[in-house]
Amino acid sequence: MNLVTVSGPPSSGKTSLIIKTIENLKNKGIKVGVVKFDCLYTDDDILYSKIGVPVKKGLSASVCPDHYFVSNIEEVVQWGKREGLDLLITESAGLCNRCSPYIQNIKAVCVIDNLSGINTPKKIGPMLKTADLVVITKGDIVSQAEREVFASRVNSVNPKATIMHVNGLTGQGAFEFSTLIYDEEKHVDSLKGKKLRFSMPSALCSYCLGETRIGDEHQMGNVRKIDLGDEK
Repeated sequence: MNLVTVSGPPSSGKTSLIIKTIENLKNKGIKVGVVKFDCLYTDDDILYSKIGVPVKKGLSASVCPDHYFVSNIEEVVQWGKREGLDLLITESAGLCNRCSPYIQNIKAVCVIDNLSGINTPKKIGPMLKTADLVVITKGDIVSQAEREVFASRVNSVNPKATIMHVNGLTGQGAFEFSTLIYDEEKHVDSLKGKKLRFSMPSALCSYCLGETRIGDEHQMGNVRKIDLGDEK
């Protein structure tokens, strides 16, 4: 079974991209399943079910999405194997611009849209910087010049990645994308012992443990303070 991790900021077009890609993969007889990770709510699993795709969803609730992903990804892989999938796609919104944590030797895709702002690529961090493939969406809404400038900004952040444009509504570019994410000779039986490409956000502070009061005297553990210069 192949495994691909797809992440990106909320509303960047990940689900539409995946659905159009699955349509192309199905035409080749490839059985695809999806696990959707989110924080508080998602109904994307309904969209996948409507096209006949095996799907599960997991909500991290009060837990960091990165930590939730890593704590459950091995079980997700085993579910995919039980379903007899040829390709398992995990989808996760980068709610803090760090998620999802990519895994070494597992194909990683970051989806980012042209409407997010010209400086957005510099703000995303490891989710973009360590991806193998970067898919830029919503290119039909902006000019050719804007598309080129945005792609250049993406390339400056991650020059090693393959960058491509896909239209999630029409499916233009989805076939080419499908040929890049599925490798019938590459199989994943387990992720035990595998390593992340980048460390997860670190946090174990008073607020993680339920503190609600504001002030230095209530802040313990992993705390980072802003540098405002010398106090007067």
